[in-house]
Amino acid sequence: MFGVGTLARVLHEVRDDVAAARDRDPAARTAATAEILATWGGVQAILSHRVAHALHESGVPLAPRLLAHASRAVTGVEIHPAARIGQDLFIDHGSGVVIGETAEIGCCVTIYQGVTLGGTGFQRGKRHPTVEDNVTIGSGAKLLGPIKVGHGAKVGANTVVINDVPANSTVVGNPGHTVRVEGRKTEGPDSDWIHLPDPVADSVRSLSERLTAIEARLEELDGEPSSGELRELRPRRGPSPAGG
Repeated sequence: MFGVGTLARVLHEVRDDVAAARDRDPAARTAATAEILATWGGVQAILSHRVAHALHESGVPLAPRLLAHASRAVTGVEIHPAARIGQDLFIDHGSGVVIGETAEIGCCVTIYQGVTLGGTGFQRGKRHPTVEDNVTIGSGAKLLGPIKVGHGAKVGANTVVINDVPANSTVVGNPGHTVRVEGRKTEGPDSDWIHLPDPVADSVRSLSERLTAIEARLEELDGEPSSGELRELRPRRGPSPAGG
């Protein structure tokens, strides 16, 4: 049942969650613990879930679902009481986040607003994603079904993921494409979304380069210059206004 040991574990997890907010949210680094607990919706949602999950695991009826429902109304974050969440989870902004019943989240995971860890069918059993340690999930991403997101992976904003994601990789697009971030470390809560690769743009750029080579060859054979003009897909400019 829900006893002193369970309460002590929940309080320890709350301290870890507050520390995670300070570590990964620059706005929280100068805030007092009471301020974070009172005004950070993501931290409030995790705190509520810690209690609801402990009640659920202890077999307490109704109360876990009522607590989860109240938390959703206050924070905009919906977490099923049965979902398993590790230490140091940080939900930034929080609004619109949905975490399903059989979802499993490891340690040191960062989730941004609008993320869904959802199911894809009506069957019982495991039907939600498993997210391993040190994963970062960008705003609006949808992870659907009993897939596994490997350690240290990064899921780009608004990506739809329906297949397993290898460890230390990056997924972008709809449906999600597994790609690499050249020369950049994907480990940990790196929120540099400016330099994520774009597999669609890369494919178009490759086709453009091949077309240019074909036109150059035809020009050699025919002795007539090509009348067409190919513009660069993404002209290089100065630093991104978003900080990239």
